[in-house]
Amino acid sequence: MTSQTISEDCCLGCEEFANAEKDPAMTQDAEVSRHTTPHSGTTQLPAGWAFWATCAAFSTYFCAYAFRKPFTAAEFKGTEFFGFEFKFLVVTTQVIGYSISKFVGIGVIAGMPPAGRARALLLLIGCSELALVLFGLLPRPWNILAMFLNGLPLGMVFGLVMGFLEGRRVSEALLAGLCASFIMADGFAKSTGRWLLQQGISEDWMPAVAGGLFLLPLTLAVRVLARTPAPSQHDIAARAERPRMTREDRWSMVRRFGPGLIAIVLMYLLVTIIRSVRADFATELWKGLGQDAAPAQFTTSEFWVALGVMVANGSLVFVRNNVLAFRISLATCLVGFGLIFAALLAGPERISPFSFMVLIGLGLYLPYVAVHASVFERLLAMTRERGNVGFLMYVADSSGYLGYVGCMLLNGTLRKNSNTLEFFTKLCWAASLLSVVCVLLAGLWFSGNRLKPATTTNATGAS
Repeated sequence: MTSQTISEDCCLGCEEFANAEKDPAMTQDAEVSRHTTPHSGTTQLPAGWAFWATCAAFSTYFCAYAFRKPFTAAEFKGTEFFGFEFKFLVVTTQVIGYSISKFVGIGVIAGMPPAGRARALLLLIGCSELALVLFGLLPRPWNILAMFLNGLPLGMVFGLVMGFLEGRRVSEALLAGLCASFIMADGFAKSTGRWLLQQGISEDWMPAVAGGLFLLPLTLAVRVLARTPAPSQHDIAARAERPRMTREDRWSMVRRFGPGLIAIVLMYLLVTIIRSVRADFATELWKGLGQDAAPAQFTTSEFWVALGVMVANGSLVFVRNNVLAFRISLATCLVGFGLIFAALLAGPERISPFSFMVLIGLGLYLPYVAVHASVFERLLAMTRERGNVGFLMYVADSSGYLGYVGCMLLNGTLRKNSNTLEFFTKLCWAASLLSVVCVLLAGLWFSGNRLKPATTTNATGAS
């Protein structure tokens, strides 16, 4: 990709982007057919659209985390039900609802019309906030049911946001920016929750208050995101069109890529488990490393993780050849696991707790974001298979969170023994070793004829 092409797509102008709002034919909300016919995209997109689309996507999902994660900053000490600590029950219940949402999203996200995305986003967020209010109203332990209802709508939020960004020549940069949101937002949401607790808000009402603070900025971000132009003809030629998928389309893709997808999904499942334990029990991990979990600690550590991951994955926009970019994205996953091994070998005895958490975070988010931003994106681009990244991501996500639920249920003693750091370290070793094997198998399977376009007529611009 030439520097001229990148500047055309990414220059920081907002006047032309605003013009897209005035021309309904330029927006995804205005014309669904632009995602369903290969010749309907415009030749030239408004200048600056990529910058504003990335900002809007980042802001939307950043704010969405305020409805999901602040409660993990609370410890819920002194409360135990059914033989388990209350926080373990709350985390597990929310993740179960979130996981069910991912399975529902396999069909919903793959078949969602562009015109319905913005409305669906606001509806899902509204339902999740109502569930948090219910969490504050109900007495313990019955309010854990409200946390299940909170997770149920939130699982489809990411897929809706991602749908605005895929299938473009700069998708890696757009999606890396989006993924940076959930890395940074994870720490910021915990910092917000911690700060609200310090202001005297009770642990049961803190999640609802945190969500309420972000309702207005989220709504504004969604309004901007809804004005994102559809992919241009050049985007479609380079990355293939991304139509809504029918049931037959979904099964056709699984039949064609089955073994390779299984390897990638298994790797993603293992990384999701590590990431989720690190995120949901960050307070306990910092204490296990000998440091108090100050509000700023969460945000600062995740900032450096997000920066490294965004640069590493976003730079793939400069690789025009789809096959080469796909292989580089798999290599990026291996680099991530190498960083995890380095952190584990050094241990908190040889490096600072802050460095340990940042290295582990960077190592697990490199493959996690690579799957979001480039692995599936380039797989569709080089094979021209009829489909969209949303479907593939939700197959991976549903499997990943199901694995995390199983991990949490099988290791309920994690909270009882208060040895979170030891459990996390062992988990990182086992999951990372298995993940390396999965990446190598996926690389071997996706080679030769399997990388060729599905049809000759659709192959133009595949690589």
